[in-house]
Amino acid sequence: MIETWRRERKIRQVLRGLARQRVAIVHRESGIWVIECAMARNDEVEADLATCLMRGWVEPLQENMPTGTLEFDSIGRASDPRFDRIENHFGLTDGGWAALNRAHVWTVIGVIVALASLAATFAVAS
Repeated sequence: MIETWRRERKIRQVLRGLARQRVAIVHRESGIWVIECAMARNDEVEADLATCLMRGWVEPLQENMPTGTLEFDSIGRASDPRFDRIENHFGLTDGGWAALNRAHVWTVIGVIVALASLAATFAVAS
């Protein structure tokens, strides 16, 4: 039970990390995206992203995109990018935003409060 809770928490952290990413620059000639606040990707994060994809929380934006890291010199100029891997880039769906903001829980709580209010109204009116 606790292990399941930890895994779900980790999946939500991956969703939050995905939501924080933003495109800083798009190279005009090649269409390469430079992403700020990019998530570190490893096998565990890939499994969490696959779980999110299966649940409909994320959708592929770019598949098989060359990916690498930029290195900066002392004056802030970026070196030529080294593309050392191929990754899929994902974006959040409406369901992903709802899961991230726990909208379902708030909806259920609102329905429970509404039903309790209705029951209290009928109890007072009787």
